Amino acid sequence: MGFAVLLALLLIVGAVVARRRWGRARDLSDVSELSDLDAEADANRWVVRLGGSLSALDVRSRAEASTSAGADVIAAQALTAAAERLRTARDELATARTAAQYALVTRTAVEGLAHVRTARTSLGLDQAEADGLMRIG
Repeated sequence: MGFAVLLALLLIVGAVVARRRWGRARDLSDVSELSDLDAEADANRWVVRLGGSLSALDVRSRAEASTSAGADVIAAQALTAAAERLRTARDELATARTAAQYALVTRTAVEGLAHVRTARTSLGLDQAEADGLMRIG
């Protein structure tokens, strides 16, 4: 009789310990999934922001191309570099699965925004908007 009670007690304790470990492991995996999802959303936001900034600037620079030939060369080079970063960021975003990969996408998009700022500055477009492009957060 004593053996059966001891065995039952050990089984109960083992089940409680196993349940707690399983619960902690599940909680930790949920946190890592949330951080990957947050990183994905953040990276996507920067890629969209770069695309919008680039398309708006491209339209403005074409409209002003006839008035500023010297600045047009610098702006064209900056726009080309920004467009390349946008393509790269979109490709990286399509294949990214981890927070580190999404961080690389974000970094690429922010680099593209720096090129957009260079183009805006060379075209003499309003600096307040250009500074707003680089504000993180």
